Amino acid sequence: MPFSLGIVGAGQFAGQFAKLFQLHPGVGAIHVTDLLPDRAARLVADRGLAGTVPTFDDLLASDVDAVALFTQRWTHGPLAVRALRAGKHVYSAVPMAVSEEEIAAIIDAVRETGLTYMMGETSQYNPATVYARERIADGGFGRMFYAEGDYVHDMDLGFYAAYQYSGGENWKATASYPPLLYPTHSIGGVLGAWQTHATSVSAVGVTDERGDGVFDREISQFGNDFSNATALFEVAGGGSFRTNEFRRVGYPSHIRESRFRFFGTEGSLEQLATVSLWQDKKGVRDVSEHLQAVPTLSADDPSLANVAPELRDAFVSGTAPVHDRSRLPREFAHAPNGHEGSHHFLVDDFVTAVAEGSLPSVHAWAAARYTLPGIVAHASALRGGERLPVPDFGDAPG
Repeated sequence: MPFSLGIVGAGQFAGQFAKLFQLHPGVGAIHVTDLLPDRAARLVADRGLAGTVPTFDDLLASDVDAVALFTQRWTHGPLAVRALRAGKHVYSAVPMAVSEEEIAAIIDAVRETGLTYMMGETSQYNPATVYARERIADGGFGRMFYAEGDYVHDMDLGFYAAYQYSGGENWKATASYPPLLYPTHSIGGVLGAWQTHATSVSAVGVTDERGDGVFDREISQFGNDFSNATALFEVAGGGSFRTNEFRRVGYPSHIRESRFRFFGTEGSLEQLATVSLWQDKKGVRDVSEHLQAVPTLSADDPSLANVAPELRDAFVSGTAPVHDRSRLPREFAHAPNGHEGSHHFLVDDFVTAVAEGSLPSVHAWAAARYTLPGIVAHASALRGGERLPVPDFGDAPG
C-alpha cells in the first residue's frame, strides 16, 4: 500500500524531490509545510500535491506516515528525532546532524521505534562511487589503503543566491556555515564505496580573507571564519582518506562539485572535473564515458526559476551508464534527475525501505559514519589540527 508523506521545507530542492516522490508508485498523498506559508502553497500548486499543513507540529499530529526534511542544514537532527518519536519514517537532507549528541538521539530513536531513517546523501550514487564500489567488490583494487573525497563548491558559483533565498535578510549569518560541518558529500562518496569508518582525524581550516561579511566570525551564526578546510582521517583496518571542503576555490563546481580518488595495491581510480581514469599496473583506461551522466532536463526549465544558473547542473543531470536503472520504477524513466543521477536512486531507496521494513542504503548508522567524522574534524581545525579520535556507533543491527 502506498504511504503518505509530509514534506518539510519548500525550498529549492524540495520541488525536485516532490516530483519524484509523487511519481513513485509507493507514495500516496503528499502534504507540505514551510515556515513561509506562501512557499508551501506554491509548491503544492505547482506540483498538484494534496495540500499544505500550517506547522511542523501539525504535520506530526496528522496521519502522514513519513516526513522528508528539506530544512536548513543545522536543523535536521532535532526535527528527525521529533518525527521518529511521533511515529513517522524520516527521509532527511544532509547533514544528519551537527553534534554527536544529536546523532546519538537519532540512532536511539530508530532503534527504539523500529522506523525507517535515511539520509539522502547524493554521493552514495556518484558515478565514481558506484564504479569504485563495484571494483572493490570484484577485487580490482586489491587492498584498499587510501582515498580522497572533495566537495569543491565556490561561493561565487551560485551559493550567494542560494543562501539569500534560504536565509532572508540575515543570510550572511548562515552563509558562514562551517565547511567541515557539511562533510557528507565528500566523506559519503569515499565510505559509500570503501566499507570502513574513520577512527581519528587531524584537520586544518583556512581563515577567509574576502572581507564581504560572509565567513566573518562577528557576523556568523556559528562563530565561523573558515571558508576552506582539509581533513585527514585514519580508518579502521588500516589506511586513510583525505577530504577537502572548499568554498573559495578556482574550480568549475558547476560542472562537477564532488569528485573522488581511490587507491589500492592493484588498481586505482581518479575522477576529476571532466575525466575519469582507471589505472593498474598494466596501464591507464579512460572510463569517463562510463561515468558521465546525461542531462534529462533543460537548465532553462521553468521549474528552476528560483535556482541560480550556476547551480542548475545539480538539478538536471541524468544517470550514467554505470548506474543500474533496471531497479527503478518505470515512472522514473523520463523524470528529472540531479546530482549526477543520484536523486532517482535515493527516493527509491527510501520508499522501498519503508515498504519492506528493510534498511535503506544510507541508514542511521551509515549516516553517522558519513557525518560525525566531519564534526570531529571541525573541532580539530579549531584546535590547530590536533589529532582527535572519531567515535563510532557501530554497524546497523542485523
